[in-house]
Amino acid sequence: MRPYAFASLAACVMLAGAAAAQEYPAKPIRLVVPYPAGSSSNDIIARFLAQRLGGPLGQQVLVENRPGAGGNVGSEFVARAAPDGYTLLVATNGPQAIAPNVFKLKYDNEKDLAPVAMVANVPYMLVGHPSLPARNIAQLIALAKARPGQLLFASSGNAGTPHLCWELLKSMAKIDIVHVPYKGGAPAMMDTIGGQTQLYCTGLIAASPQLKAGRIRPLGMATLERSPVMPSIPTVAEQGLPGFNVASWFGIMAPASTPNAIIQRLHAEIVKTAETAEFRKFLLSQGAEPMLMEPARFSQYLRAETEKWGKVVKEANLRLD
Repeated sequence: MRPYAFASLAACVMLAGAAAAQEYPAKPIRLVVPYPAGSSSNDIIARFLAQRLGGPLGQQVLVENRPGAGGNVGSEFVARAAPDGYTLLVATNGPQAIAPNVFKLKYDNEKDLAPVAMVANVPYMLVGHPSLPARNIAQLIALAKARPGQLLFASSGNAGTPHLCWELLKSMAKIDIVHVPYKGGAPAMMDTIGGQTQLYCTGLIAASPQLKAGRIRPLGMATLERSPVMPSIPTVAEQGLPGFNVASWFGIMAPASTPNAIIQRLHAEIVKTAETAEFRKFLLSQGAEPMLMEPARFSQYLRAETEKWGKVVKEANLRLD
């Protein structure tokens, strides 16, 4: 093929992409949440975002819950959907960064899904029962080294973020504490409150009422910087474990091969919405913080998160095929 033929082909592709962006969207958009309705901050944030995107896009954005397998069912559904911008995924660290290291998935996050926008970050914090003779991370590490294999930490289930939060701490601090998995965050929190387990790692929104009631004690924020929601609580990183960072992030992804013009249109409208004072106030009410990223940076972040949790999973010898 001659050089001018390549140029003509490229021009046609660019024109087709521009036309698609101008015509898009021509019908309602599905925003797939891979968790049950009302079960998590991801679903609540998705509904708030969807309601405010409809106007700028000129079409309804409808939330569709497709739960199962810790978010993998909904993620696979979007990965297999037509790459036309009408089926989007609420992406989170569980199915997108942890699951590839633990399960044999039927889809590939990097090859089958395209980042659209990172939106928010839900910080986690490490908490303990009030009877625990440790009031911060340094004291906890010293206690765990004095009592190897005696301290128990709860989680909402094997290989979930609350579980790997403590596996990361175990790895970085070189301590031996014992995992007690539960079927969900509620029973894990209740047994920590009851003293059956001494430690738990959870999001701010779940911890807040229990902290105020004195049923649990904060040990440290699992973020690199202090949270504006609870600025008095020091981070684990500043307490001697630099780089310690655990959060449940919220982003939007589309099927791979979705035209770039459509991805850029979606990204622009999502960012406009996320930058409003109303949206920021809402996120803070959910224990979340804005964390905006363009597609390229989101892709890099996802790759880094996947590698980080891959190392933790390997060291903890986790595999749930």
